[in-house]
Amino acid sequence: MTSIDRLPTIDDFAHVTEWVFDMDNTLYPHRVNLFSQIDRNMTAFVADLLQMEPVEAKLLQKQYYRDHGTTLKGLMVNHGIDPNEFLQKAHAIDYNVIPPDPALGDAIKALPGRKFIFTNGTVVHAQMAAQALGILDHFDDIFDIVAADYVPKPAGATYDKFASLNRVDTRHAAMFEDLPRNLTVPKALGMKTVLLVPQNFEYEFAEAWEQSEDGNADIDFVTEDLAGFLQRLVRSA
Repeated sequence: MTSIDRLPTIDDFAHVTEWVFDMDNTLYPHRVNLFSQIDRNMTAFVADLLQMEPVEAKLLQKQYYRDHGTTLKGLMVNHGIDPNEFLQKAHAIDYNVIPPDPALGDAIKALPGRKFIFTNGTVVHAQMAAQALGILDHFDDIFDIVAADYVPKPAGATYDKFASLNRVDTRHAAMFEDLPRNLTVPKALGMKTVLLVPQNFEYEFAEAWEQSEDGNADIDFVTEDLAGFLQRLVRSA
């Protein structure tokens, strides 16, 4: 039984000592729309690489994303590209659009135990975004697509590598993500799972390929306010 229809309590997360956060559309809210810049850069990369029109390149980019978990992985498998060149160009963006979030910083700082960023992006991207939010100093480590050998979430081997590298006991961990499919493995590993959604977002309207096959079975909680959610877990603790 999921708990998406109620607010969390301290008791729900009393056993958690390892806090794991995705970056994009999770630590910063979806409304910032930072990914639109990355998306344009990826489309431009595909168009230049394969000499395609932008519309055609975008369709292929999205197809690779659906088939391989990231556009990068699709390009590596099908075209043997240099991942470092792609990542550098994809993340050549303006991070000033991310507003500082002191409330989120205070809430993360107050969480008991270790905190990690686990992203399909790069360490540099996560650092820049977290620095703009004002939360970078509250994290113990960042696990990125390079550390994952370019095998993105939701691959089980990538979660295993993250947990092994950081000696994370998944039975005492919580995972915060904006894509339901990226919570399937964490749930199976015994992690508490939290889905971040845009404000006024209706869960059932998510694209079908982003949802887990079992619907809500892999999701313990859903929230559109990460700072508010975390504050409930540390208040009066």
